[in-house]
Amino acid sequence: MRFRRGARLDTGQVTDVRGRRGAGGLALGGGGVGLVGLIAYLLITFLTGGGGLGQLEPLDNTSIGRGNTPSTINQDCQTAEDANQRDDCRIVGVVNSVQKFWNSVFTASNKKYQYVNTVFFADSIQTGCGYATSAVGPFYCPADHLVYIDLGFFDDVKSQLGVEVTPFVEAYVLAHEYGHHVQDQLGVLDAIRGDTRGPESKGVRSELQADCYAGVWANHAAETGLIEQLTQADINSGLAAAAAIGDDRIQEKTQGQVNRESWTHGSSEQRRRWFSQGYETGKPAACNTFAGSI
Repeated sequence: MRFRRGARLDTGQVTDVRGRRGAGGLALGGGGVGLVGLIAYLLITFLTGGGGLGQLEPLDNTSIGRGNTPSTINQDCQTAEDANQRDDCRIVGVVNSVQKFWNSVFTASNKKYQYVNTVFFADSIQTGCGYATSAVGPFYCPADHLVYIDLGFFDDVKSQLGVEVTPFVEAYVLAHEYGHHVQDQLGVLDAIRGDTRGPESKGVRSELQADCYAGVWANHAAETGLIEQLTQADINSGLAAAAAIGDDRIQEKTQGQVNRESWTHGSSEQRRRWFSQGYETGKPAACNTFAGSI
């Protein structure tokens, strides 16, 4: 996945607080803690911002807002060339592309899309959904309407879980998170409270819909003017990642058995299939995971 020559990046859609450390809290993953088991467990619960965020500790009315902390990202991430060379600039470009696409979808339906920031953090952060560490992975917080990501998390996923993290895999994960933001604006997330676990739960259905929405964006990514036409290799890497983080695959790896009743995101086959559904149709309407069997 590469960005189109001459395209400009909008860093106003990203808040960079990597120079700030979260106050207090736990340093997970160190001190002899099994990183593979920890990350795998948190992948199931948190990776894509599902119902698991309710388990985080509440905050004392502390949240991260737009442009909260000065950084050099405004100067470093300005063009497509920057996005093709730097991980953080690439994420800026993905955020720009995903939000430009959804804005066009909402506009076509006579609705207003709410642009929201992605927050870059390091190690740990306090959010509207609670205290989070980098092991939580990228997630969307409906309480403050922000997407959070520690870019170093992808290195852990690659080394500990064997997932090939290509630029498009990173984009797929971000597009999934913004899929949750779309759900939030449409009132979908309000309907899943209290039904977040199990193979037919509303929580799993919402996660699979976000996978489908990520596929829809991928279908239209080149149309946003920021990203060059995706290759089949890009899509294949996204499909492989979707399968690798299925609940059944992670449970087999970490527990040696599958417990369907504890699923929060869906099986490997389901995640692949719904991403493909979105990509092949290019239509958000094709992502109705709440009707019938999934």
